[in-house]
Amino acid sequence: MKMMRAIRQMNSLGKQRIPFLFIIDFLNERTQVLPLSEVNPQQLLFDVQGVTNAPHQIVRNTSVELEKFPVDFATYRAAFERVQYYIRRGDTYLVNLSFETPVRLNLSLEEIFYRSRARYKLLFNNQWVVFSPEAFCRIDETGRIRTFPMKGTIDASLPDAQDRLANDAKEQAEHTTVVDLLRNDLSQIATNVSVPRFQYLEKITTHQRALWQMSSEIRGQLPSNYAENIGDLLFKMLPAGSISGAPKPKTVSIIREVENYERGYYTGVFGLFDGKQLNSGVMIRFIENKNGQYVFKSGGGITYFSEAEREYQELIDKIYVPIY
Repeated sequence: MKMMRAIRQMNSLGKQRIPFLFIIDFLNERTQVLPLSEVNPQQLLFDVQGVTNAPHQIVRNTSVELEKFPVDFATYRAAFERVQYYIRRGDTYLVNLSFETPVRLNLSLEEIFYRSRARYKLLFNNQWVVFSPEAFCRIDETGRIRTFPMKGTIDASLPDAQDRLANDAKEQAEHTTVVDLLRNDLSQIATNVSVPRFQYLEKITTHQRALWQMSSEIRGQLPSNYAENIGDLLFKMLPAGSISGAPKPKTVSIIREVENYERGYYTGVFGLFDGKQLNSGVMIRFIENKNGQYVFKSGGGITYFSEAEREYQELIDKIYVPIY
């Protein structure tokens, strides 16, 4: 569905207070807008912080076996250096660089959907599954909007992991840049924009280890009739700053040049409008079935302070399923 048509449909459903599900790809080219009454659970399963259309199902309690086949470091470093070239030239100061990683996994996409512990989960026509910890935005019935950028990750088992993450110059620069970017995004559509929580840490448990993740909360106020223009409001904030970079238009063009694949729905957003409130997530932690081969899409933010070896390892560390 083209962007303008999707915006008009979302505005129309919002004005009528009709609950709907939306799924928007990274480049805003393949948007799905579905009234909840038309969502077929045989093709589409969602779980948005416990609000779900998934029927109860008993799944086997098999331990996770995940084997990764990441791109070689030389290939990653070539892309990394190209990004650094643009950063040094002043075209961008933060780029989210991602790659596809073939994986061997002993679970089906449906089993991953049911067993993963994540705030935002979606199984799309058995083609791909997302199990994301990251909120995009939430809007309550009074029009208060909040977004929660997530930037900065460290292995929780490392000594003094929380302090190391909080005091890391590269992670600080990356996180602060994203917060500034999203604060500016909210200021285009909302008033009284503030950052009530800055750089708080959350622990994420995976099948292989625990991670500390750094987040912030940015808040603003929309008009009480926000639902009448809900499509316009959402698309003004896209793509999500945490998975693109800054400044957005130039950075997205750099991403399209440097990355060796099409992201598709990976790093897009999806969510629910229930007639009064909206809740949505960023589609990170993403596995796609490509002709019988599972591919995990992952990446991380590159700044002037980034080191290729560390960023390469972060890309690999983010290949996990939150099943434990």
